[in-house]
Amino acid sequence: MTFNNPEYLFLLLLLIPIVFWYVWEMHKSDASLQISSHQNLAKFPKSKKIKLRHFPFLLRVLAITAIILGIARPQASNSWRTESTEGIDIMMALDISGTMMAEDLKPNRLEASKDVATEFILSRPNDNIGLVVFAGESFTQCPLTSDHAVLVNLFKGVNYGMIEDGTAIGLGLANAVNRIKDSKAISKVIILLTDGSNNRGDIAPITAAEIAKTFGIRVYAIGVGSYGIVNVPVQTPIGIQYQQMESEFDEKSLQEIAELTGGQYFRATDNTKLRRIYQEIDQLEKTKISVREYSKKDEQFFMFSLLAFILLISEVVLRNTVLRKIP
Repeated sequence: MTFNNPEYLFLLLLLIPIVFWYVWEMHKSDASLQISSHQNLAKFPKSKKIKLRHFPFLLRVLAITAIILGIARPQASNSWRTESTEGIDIMMALDISGTMMAEDLKPNRLEASKDVATEFILSRPNDNIGLVVFAGESFTQCPLTSDHAVLVNLFKGVNYGMIEDGTAIGLGLANAVNRIKDSKAISKVIILLTDGSNNRGDIAPITAAEIAKTFGIRVYAIGVGSYGIVNVPVQTPIGIQYQQMESEFDEKSLQEIAELTGGQYFRATDNTKLRRIYQEIDQLEKTKISVREYSKKDEQFFMFSLLAFILLISEVVLRNTVLRKIP
């Protein structure tokens, strides 16, 4: 509870002279009677009226206290208090080409990337996050949004074969830049995840990185895939067949993209390493943003006014009935 006019609480100091005045008046009003000895008087029990003779004054003090508290306008706050939090704008550019079906990550590169990215999204409730997917072409699966439940559902709907196969890294990065460049956030980040080399699209990856740098966008590039030979499932007329291929991609270009934009390059060779990469990015990208505080206050003076009224009525009744004094 807070007070809208706390300066009136200083009126409580008036209770000090009131108490002194009462004590002084009680001392002056004591009657005297000359007797030979008062030793035997202590044996007589005090009546309840004698014990309660100061009770009306106590009620008056409490009533004055309640009146002063009411004048100070006590208020109960019902608010959604929000403080400075950490949040940035992030676009995720995800490779969904055929090689992302390789099973060196479990169950495969694409599903592992989706699972870890979902954990990353849910760990950053204050961020605006969006998703761009690319293979031979690129499109926006979800623009920047703070509704992470919607974003996670759209992530689940990402699958190989949604668009023509290939690896247009430059086009995917350029699409992500276009989606985040007009953001008003202090910090703008793109997380680019791929397992191949640019072989499609009209935009070179370095050109897209230069555009990102122009708009102050950092790119964290993640190369997915273990070293050596990996099994890649291939759809054939007789069903799924596995094809062995060398796990290699253009790491140099990804490193240049990250360095050019002020980000970092990472290599994820298994699920654990991929999860640690996202955790590291999570720690690197922390920016303070200020959030407004909305609150609703309810006046509570009526409660104190009613209490003061009840106390005063009680004092008057007691002084004129059971605790009445005869001058």
